[in-house]
Amino acid sequence: MLSKKPTLLTTEGLERLSKELEHLRTVGREEVAERLHQAFEDGQDDDFVDNAELEAARNAQAFLEGRIQELDEILNNYQLITEDMAPHDRVKLGDWVTVTEAGSDEQERYQLVGPLEADPVAGRISNESPLGKVLVGVKVGEVVRVNAPRGLTEFRVVRVE
Repeated sequence: MLSKKPTLLTTEGLERLSKELEHLRTVGREEVAERLHQAFEDGQDDDFVDNAELEAARNAQAFLEGRIQELDEILNNYQLITEDMAPHDRVKLGDWVTVTEAGSDEQERYQLVGPLEADPVAGRISNESPLGKVLVGVKVGEVVRVNAPRGLTEFRVVRVE
């Protein structure tokens, strides 16, 4: 049996997923159980075949249990992205990287995270994204080339935190 590659998580991501799992196991399950009970009660006088609310409640339960299973799998096979406090000169997972695009003085700042935590709008890019892949291992001052949707783009690494 092939073992699945661990999910890369920051400390914040691990905490967020753990809280979500706990919420779903407690509050989420209680809410779905109540919804199922209410739909069943409401459907006593109707033909069950036409009880749309009961069907919707069953679908909600299936979705909830699927998400619980997904979170269980993630939290049983993850690798924490540790923040090494020692100074380092190469980009690694968990770092905040400031870059400038070639021909521009405007700086962009990104945190390099695993795919599950990627949120480009919040400045968190995946190490598996085109930019994330080329940034890993790069030193301050180096230029990387990314094949972006608008063509080949160059970025210079300004700072690694």
